[in-house]
Amino acid sequence: MRFNAAQLALLARGQPGSFDREGKLRVYRIPASNSNKPQEITERWCRLKGNLLFLMKKQIQKSEPAEVVVLERCHIVESRNAALSIKFESGEPDLYLEAFTKSDCKSWIAALREANSEGLQKRIHHLRQLIMEIKGSEPADSLGGEAQQAGAAMIPKPPRLEFSLECRELAATTRERKPNAVVQISVINTQQQSLTVFSSTEIVEGTRDPLFLTGVTFPPEYPICDGTRFKLTVYDVKDKSPEIRSFLGCTTFSVGDLVKSKDQQLTLSLRTSDGTNAVGSIVVSQLKMGEIEDGEVDQIATDAQGQKCTFICESASHGTTNDDKDNSHLMNAVFKNPVCKVYRFQTVDSKWMFIREQMAECTLSFNIPKQLMTLYIQEDMRRIQELKELGDLSPHWDNLRKDVINHCRQIISSYQETLTEINKLTGSSFKPSISKAEKYLEFIPINLHTQRMRVNCPRKTDAAYDVITVGAPAAHFQGFKNGGLHRLLSRFEAEKKNTAYQCIYYSPENTSKAKEVLTSISLLQPLISSLGDQLLHSAQQHSSDSLKEALKTLSDKTEQFVHVLKDELVKNALLALYTARPGYVSKMNSAVCNHVDESNPTPKEDSTSTPPPLKRQDSIPHHSEYDEEEVWVNVAMSLNCIIAMVDRLLEHENNNQEAGADPSLADVITSHTNGDWHEQLYPLVVTLKDCVNEVVHRARKSMAFVLLQEAACSIPQGLFLKQRRDVVFSQALAAVACGFVMRLYTGLDDKGFLQQLHTVGLIAQFESLLSTYSDEVGMLEDMEVGISDLRRVTFRIAEAKSDEPSDLQPIVTGRRDYYTVEVPLPREVFEGLPNEIKEGKPLHVYPVLFNIGINQQQTLAERFGDISLQERINQENFQILNEYYRILSEKVPLECLPRFQTQTDLKELLEILHQNIQIKKRKNVEILWLAGTICRRMNGIRFTSCKSAKDRTSMSVTLEQCALLRDEHELSKDYFIRALDCMRSRYTQGGLSEWEDPEAASVADNKSTSRHFYPIALLLVSSHLLVVWLILSLVFLLAKYQ
Repeated sequence: MRFNAAQLALLARGQPGSFDREGKLRVYRIPASNSNKPQEITERWCRLKGNLLFLMKKQIQKSEPAEVVVLERCHIVESRNAALSIKFESGEPDLYLEAFTKSDCKSWIAALREANSEGLQKRIHHLRQLIMEIKGSEPADSLGGEAQQAGAAMIPKPPRLEFSLECRELAATTRERKPNAVVQISVINTQQQSLTVFSSTEIVEGTRDPLFLTGVTFPPEYPICDGTRFKLTVYDVKDKSPEIRSFLGCTTFSVGDLVKSKDQQLTLSLRTSDGTNAVGSIVVSQLKMGEIEDGEVDQIATDAQGQKCTFICESASHGTTNDDKDNSHLMNAVFKNPVCKVYRFQTVDSKWMFIREQMAECTLSFNIPKQLMTLYIQEDMRRIQELKELGDLSPHWDNLRKDVINHCRQIISSYQETLTEINKLTGSSFKPSISKAEKYLEFIPINLHTQRMRVNCPRKTDAAYDVITVGAPAAHFQGFKNGGLHRLLSRFEAEKKNTAYQCIYYSPENTSKAKEVLTSISLLQPLISSLGDQLLHSAQQHSSDSLKEALKTLSDKTEQFVHVLKDELVKNALLALYTARPGYVSKMNSAVCNHVDESNPTPKEDSTSTPPPLKRQDSIPHHSEYDEEEVWVNVAMSLNCIIAMVDRLLEHENNNQEAGADPSLADVITSHTNGDWHEQLYPLVVTLKDCVNEVVHRARKSMAFVLLQEAACSIPQGLFLKQRRDVVFSQALAAVACGFVMRLYTGLDDKGFLQQLHTVGLIAQFESLLSTYSDEVGMLEDMEVGISDLRRVTFRIAEAKSDEPSDLQPIVTGRRDYYTVEVPLPREVFEGLPNEIKEGKPLHVYPVLFNIGINQQQTLAERFGDISLQERINQENFQILNEYYRILSEKVPLECLPRFQTQTDLKELLEILHQNIQIKKRKNVEILWLAGTICRRMNGIRFTSCKSAKDRTSMSVTLEQCALLRDEHELSKDYFIRALDCMRSRYTQGGLSEWEDPEAASVADNKSTSRHFYPIALLLVSSHLLVVWLILSLVFLLAKYQ
């Protein structure tokens, strides 16, 4: 260790008040080799300044220093009595210090523990927390500039540091060959004397002056300061493999060097490992975003042919766009673990644009499924309770009820076990594809991430483009041997309809309507009771206007209640329950099995024929001794009595007012009114409430019986399908909730978007890249049903209780056929929303799915298989998209929609999309591009999916991003391929040895079934070889599934 003895001596002889701590101590050491023989104990005057402990020669204050101890990489340990020891990690002998009092010893221990750099960092952290508690915000950082008031929708705080790299005059290994350069960026840990590989640039081939388009960015939470040092190592990659590369040179610099340099730019010499030979230079330029002035841009020198550029742009901490403004509490609550990448690309006019990709995990990946599973459990437990409350049933129906209850309990037990296991998980907020077939994670979407591309282009408004990437919502754990949900449900309904069951068949529409009836009467019953109390209160106040208003509201809700009960389904259900009682004996010969269908809902009678025991009838027989009309007629009669009484009271009130001038006439009229209004209305209101309660009681039983019949017909296949549908819907809802929240946060300041949101709703466009071959057919069938189920989901915006992350999490309520997702916002944000949204108006999302298979399995499907599923999905979802556009164009002005450089009319784009769907073109990816463009034009939410949201998804997203840069931001055509390669490069994350995706270790396992497809291009040359190949592939698949 080098030091200046004279300077240290001068520092030790400083003024008494300039030291952190000083005083007299007994000093001695115990050598590690002979710990039983300590050195001689000497009293010395000790002085502490920073991380330096001076031991003076004598015990007086004014003496010369005998020794200095650097308090780094050591531990302060309290010993017995008033002693302490300093233990060094290097293995040096421990230093023992004894004070004269215990209080003096504790003071020295506290001072010594805070003297090293670790103690200093703790103090800085403590002071930052104090500032946050006082100001309520993060203190400004020396690297970040001004405190950011509102961050990007993806990441609330700007990166701590960003810089770009370019090399000049690199030494060539041979004369004939120019290097393929790549730079590896490492962080130097000075305390541990180690290197941590942080990232790498892309490879720039065949030049001695490479300009790297991929920059380096450090996230806000990364622990760097002015003294943090980086090592830049340049390699020559002879082949795109980490093993075949050669070292060219390296250099180091600190954050302070870059920040304090002129124009925040460093030119460093690259040297060989021994430091003797220079092999070129490297230019490090701090990247900043948002403050490039037009004059500065014009002065930027570029040379596309020579790859030379001086690039300077301003940081996101200084300049923000409207799309990026948001509340940091919102971001911290929903988006976690952001990953950021930065690029610089050249435009057609030789200017430079700055691009930042931000990818983050979403807490809703686990939050939404956990809430859904809780709701599933609660709903099934209520179902069991309703079945128990049906009362006595005939032995046949009682046995069916027991079977249904047992199956419901099995589902509840399975869901509770899954929920318990999920609650134990900690760490990442997403499920990797390697875990897609794990039972306890089947409700969790695969690889759900949010990705935003921010573009800062000279002389143009900044823009942001968002996309959600997620694996196809599908039941991977249950498998696809028998197909997916669409095929299974169709087959199940056909079998259930055509097979004789010991129950009454109800169509899916009827069972769904039964659940709606249960929900409606559950909501209307307490409302009618409350309105009745309000009517009595108005009568007690003797207020005519208030009485009229209360009566009108009560009448409307009661009529709505009666209308719900007048449904033909309720009549049939009440009769079916009546006939299922133990004491019922039919007066007519009827079939054991009955059938209720939408096509013939009215009861029939057939007293002449005697059918076979298992022959089903078209409907329930109607029996004259049971009159279903009585279930609601009493409610209507009670309401009519209340209306008549209110009319009479108001008539008397009007007569009293008209006769006010004639006291004798007024006395006569008043004498005919018996008591006050409250006394006369009270018994009528009580009767109405009793009738409503009785009707609700009977209706609940009848609807529960409908659901019992539906469940009894479904055992066990129907309950298995219900579990599968629950799994798929959970994944789909988590994805769409993530997209909705992301889109909402981005558009909080956009009045046009908010108007569209509450007037029409949002389009949610799912782009699927699944093939229509093998297992992916089942995945696509699952995905189709899961996305169509999202049409029964609505969103609401509510005011959050506080700004705590737990209070900003979306909340799911409802039942299987109808869910509401409530999104809380902080009070200051909520107050700025339109009144319609603040009043809790339901906000709708219109999900559409477009699928185009793009892999080699799709080639097989198109040549030898069936792609009708893909064609049907695209055609049906185009109709939904077209209808949404029709409603949008009627209710929302075009000014509310975003503007793009390419001004093709939306109607024209829809026509082109329709034409592409109609034509028979293989792998027509134009459908996906047009659908995505239309979605962005209509302020929609974009999703991209494949089996695992990895390879195909990343290729699609990067291609879309580069196309947007080309079409909307004038990306130079010479840079299009380079930009695409940069975004797809696996060099840029981690070290050179990390070529693959973080999940690439599982790729081989996940794709083992497709390895026998690789030689297809070669085999197509010969028809004989192709036949042999098909036979071998068939044998392989049969062996696999057996």
